[in-house]
Amino acid sequence: MPHGALAVPGARELFARMRGKRVLVVGDVMLDEWVWGSVSRISPEAPVPVVAVDDHSFTLGGAGNVANNLRASGARVSFAGAVGDDAEGRRVLELFDAIEVDRRGVIAVTDRPTTRKTRIVAHNQQVVRADWESAQAFGAADRERLRALVAMLAPDHDAVVLSDYAKGLFSREIVEAAQAAPVVAADPKPANIDLFAGVTCVAPNAAEASTATGIAIKDDGSLERAGTKLLERLRCRYVVVTRGERGMALFGAEGERMMIPSVARTVFDVSGAGDTVIAVLTLALAGGAPIALAMQLANFAAGAVVEKLGTATASPEEILELVGANGDDA
Repeated sequence: MPHGALAVPGARELFARMRGKRVLVVGDVMLDEWVWGSVSRISPEAPVPVVAVDDHSFTLGGAGNVANNLRASGARVSFAGAVGDDAEGRRVLELFDAIEVDRRGVIAVTDRPTTRKTRIVAHNQQVVRADWESAQAFGAADRERLRALVAMLAPDHDAVVLSDYAKGLFSREIVEAAQAAPVVAADPKPANIDLFAGVTCVAPNAAEASTATGIAIKDDGSLERAGTKLLERLRCRYVVVTRGERGMALFGAEGERMMIPSVARTVFDVSGAGDTVIAVLTLALAGGAPIALAMQLANFAAGAVVEKLGTATASPEEILELVGANGDDA
């Protein structure tokens, strides 16, 4: 498979074309709760550290982090998904309002909590995580409400991102409703991957691609087989496999093949890097970039966010700085 150069010619102009594009995010929104502190002793009650709390904050997680990354790159963003009828759900809506995301497509459901992930972090290291969630399939009535909202919103957008965290939200009907937009990109979980057949692009990580295809990805040959199998199975235009420190690989329905290395200078936290990739990749395609250029830009965006702690975003200037650091004229 050919290896691509680390270059994003005209990256600054591409960001200018991306700015203001309308993108609808459909998916599993989460509330990320962060408890920050320090450790100076072990508990007398159990062999666990005692964290003295210094700060407490909330951010958008899951598909909400995709929306946050899109806003950071200058897109106009709408969101369709579900929260529980609870305090956490109301906080999610407030966080969407704070970054000016149109959340008319968010429904409140009464039979499950808002997905919340609480992380306790001490000295920049995660100590423990607690999850409140349900992964049961949404009821037929709630899925129909969401499908109708997606069908209403998708035609007015330049692209749709389908962000699946396997919390029971997606159905084939919701995916088909999203395909009224000219570009539809998906980040699916392996158990649901067949729901996303026919979209423009799917972007699993290597472990997800391996699970979905039953092919252990150990080298370029097995990666080629897995990527080709996904293309044939899903009948999509592109498959992009993210590979962490090994970069990204492209498989196109018209024979396009390319591998690019990671550009991260340091890896501090990989949380949410996949959200960044699908956000920037989709927005670049909506801005008219060819797939190879869109993938390169997404690769640089991922390289910028893994240098930060938590589910972070990268601004265009931060991404352009990393592009420049790799010797390209942005």
